[in-house]
Amino acid sequence: MRIVRFHKLLVTGCAILISAFAQNVAAATLCVNTTGSAGCYSKIQAAVSHAAPFDVIRVAPGTYNEDVIIGIPLSLLGSGAGLTTIDATGLPNGIFVDGYDNASLRHVTVAGFTVKNAQFEGILVVSAADVTIRINHVLDNDKFGPVFSSTPSGCAGQPAFETDENGDCGGAIHLVGTTNSIAADNLIKGNADGILISDETAEAHDNLIIHNTVIDNPLDCGIVLASHPPVGSTPPDYARHFGIDHNTVADNISTNNGVKVGGAGVGLFSDGAGPGRTSENTIIRNVLTGNGIAGVALHTHVGPNFGAPPDNMDGNQIIGNYIAGNLADTGDTATPGRVGININSGGGGSPVVRTVITLNTITDEDVDIAFNTPATVDIHLNDLRGGKIGVANVCAYDHVATCNSTSDATENYWGCPAGPGWPGCTTVYGSDILSNPWLLLPAPNEDEVGSGDNQ
Repeated sequence: MRIVRFHKLLVTGCAILISAFAQNVAAATLCVNTTGSAGCYSKIQAAVSHAAPFDVIRVAPGTYNEDVIIGIPLSLLGSGAGLTTIDATGLPNGIFVDGYDNASLRHVTVAGFTVKNAQFEGILVVSAADVTIRINHVLDNDKFGPVFSSTPSGCAGQPAFETDENGDCGGAIHLVGTTNSIAADNLIKGNADGILISDETAEAHDNLIIHNTVIDNPLDCGIVLASHPPVGSTPPDYARHFGIDHNTVADNISTNNGVKVGGAGVGLFSDGAGPGRTSENTIIRNVLTGNGIAGVALHTHVGPNFGAPPDNMDGNQIIGNYIAGNLADTGDTATPGRVGININSGGGGSPVVRTVITLNTITDEDVDIAFNTPATVDIHLNDLRGGKIGVANVCAYDHVATCNSTSDATENYWGCPAGPGWPGCTTVYGSDILSNPWLLLPAPNEDEVGSGDNQ
């Protein structure tokens, strides 16, 4: 059976290569420069409007005051982020990859630009697939915000498909209902927030966020996966959300984000406007430091305690990250001090299950890992440093109605070989935390396991 499948894969792969070759033969290369000389266009949008599917548009150095809208498969290539700038001052976006009005849009590449000063997102991608956004600088966008409103749609002028942009008005790079796409090697600085994946128009799945530097975005998270109400859904009974799942956030630097209002290095959220889904995503090998509420924050906001269907925040993985110096989580997800990872159901009581928290190094926090959810949280093979609280059950601290959170926190390194609570080691806070046995050395030396009573 495996051999048959392998042959089918080869045939499919050949078909893809032949198809790609045919497309490349038919594709043309268009050029843009600021003067429109040498047969080039003077505006990027003019070149896009005259392009055929799979054309390549090369943009010369210079500054272009535009909001570029892409509705066909093509490659838009600047001369490098230090050379080619899209200045969207007074305009909604710098670049909009519009699959909402162009059904089944896929195969778009945007690379080699600085995109700055947009009213909302620097780069917005909606209902598209196989989009690549790489080696761009996305700087100082979200000029319209911040907006904090009692209604989900707080940013006047945004399209109706953006159903919950309170606070940040979209972020630097926003993937809405987008699939199988990549944001890689971008510098993202000075926006309200950094990279946002949301699900207003469709399920957002199998995207890769990798090797980005996301720093000094003060009003929200560095990188956020946030489940929002479907377009057209209205209160009080918002429809079930499409979902954000099977996305990977890997090898990014997320530093000093959300420090003015409160945002995580990486956030996994459901917004509370109906049952959301942010599940089976992987947060791996990131550097998450100095952010406004946690290195990694997972928040649900509706659920049984409010007489509502639960959010689905199941099966997320937090693996191998370096987390340090982040601030306290607050509100209905409170922590007793600065926190590295916070897994929290707030007041709604939606159980968070099948979360993997492993091989993370956490230091310079008051609480390395906090949890409040009516389920068991598994925490293993982490390096819990800093000499304060390694693992905390903050259920009682959060003042929730039903407090039955537990944690299996065995086989972690607590900062010293003696184990939790000894001088120089981190300790536990709250009840129902199993910490014995522990590691005598940080993983991967997991075969040396300690034994004895918890201290």
